[in-house]
Amino acid sequence: MAKKSPKYRCTACGAIAPKWQGQCSDCGAWNTLEAISSVAAVGAAGSGYAGTQAVSRLSSLAEAPEDVSTRYPTGFSEFDRVLGGGLAPGAVTLLGGDPGVGKSTLLLQVTARLADVLSVLYVTGEESVNQVAARARRLNVADSKVTLLAETEIETIIATAAAERAQVLVVDSMQTLVSSAQTGAAGAVSQLRECVGALTRFAKSVGVSVFVVGHVTKEGVIAGPRVVEHMVDTVLYFESDPSSRYSLVRAVKNRFGAASEMGMFAMQSDGFREVSNPSAIFLSRDQVDAPGSLVTVTWEGSRPLLVEVQALVADAHGGHPRRLAQGIDQNRLALLLAVLQRHGGVSLAGEDVFINVVGGIRIHETAGDLPALLAALSSFRDRALPSGTLAFGEVGLAGEVRPIKFGEERLREASKQGFTRAVVPQANRPRQAIKGIEVIGVRSVSEAIELAFN
Repeated sequence: MAKKSPKYRCTACGAIAPKWQGQCSDCGAWNTLEAISSVAAVGAAGSGYAGTQAVSRLSSLAEAPEDVSTRYPTGFSEFDRVLGGGLAPGAVTLLGGDPGVGKSTLLLQVTARLADVLSVLYVTGEESVNQVAARARRLNVADSKVTLLAETEIETIIATAAAERAQVLVVDSMQTLVSSAQTGAAGAVSQLRECVGALTRFAKSVGVSVFVVGHVTKEGVIAGPRVVEHMVDTVLYFESDPSSRYSLVRAVKNRFGAASEMGMFAMQSDGFREVSNPSAIFLSRDQVDAPGSLVTVTWEGSRPLLVEVQALVADAHGGHPRRLAQGIDQNRLALLLAVLQRHGGVSLAGEDVFINVVGGIRIHETAGDLPALLAALSSFRDRALPSGTLAFGEVGLAGEVRPIKFGEERLREASKQGFTRAVVPQANRPRQAIKGIEVIGVRSVSEAIELAFN
């Protein structure tokens, strides 16, 4: 009988290949193909039966129990918002960020408050117990009931958590974990996949809420195979500007709530403090009335956020005008300038155009089109927009101003922040007047230009 050739599985994405090759054809990772048996490959690929296996218990969709999981407040309403309303039992949360950004500090503060009502085990693989205790004293949480463990072997960690009947488990960090069932050093692809998989199975089987800390690469993504992010329930990114004391925690995946939620924290001498009104931070009221400056309302997760859009238009030198955007898509900036020339009658072909969203915030939606266009025109004309003005709206290629979602909610938030005038798409103009703010509805770019500066 002919000898069966082995199959190969990618350790990064799980794809099956008929022969070994240097690069996975599915995910593009290098040197990640490992030989597996033909039977295992068939079972993994789903193209046949892998021998005789026990049949799992099936249930219909209608009979599936309703999710009535209890949510535990973490003591930080901003962190609860990002988690989807609080900490869910059995949830596995991956928190990534640059070294020194404050991941361990925030989790120690969160677990110190959770320890008042839940059993918490904090596992450190990068620091000693004494180092964690010293940080706890600086944060004034040294008297909390958090249990500390310095360990890197995943089997020992899970056994200890089970013996201690922990309800919350923190692992700092996943790059230090090793499994006796795998070869390779800590941080290797096979080790990361096996250790995070073991934590996930443990969390789901006994209902333990698990926090896993992960480092990020120079590209800003969590280090390790992307399959790790697929295993966990929630992926959070900790973002911080070195020049600012404010930090953002952003959800990019959440099975227990809305993705793209954002929480803001301020670093102080005794740890993080949550910021309940982020809009006030990103508005420099003394400079808003300057030429080239305009406030807009962007939507982050489930709430509106007021940010300032600044533009600088200057004469180009060398015959190659530059288009630079920070906080909005640079390709969209080129589109907006073309619309301004074609439908607004203003050409910036010989000008350098720079756009910046204050505070390091990135606008991921098209609501920033109209304010970016008006801010650029304001800088070009060296004429400030009237005091108390803001704008939002999508600009189309035909010069029309299109409506965006949650228009009325954005206007109400602007009114709370003291703005008295708003230039918005006509379709976003509320049927009933909002107290304290004049809403100007526009249908086209030319109409917006005419009404915004008057």
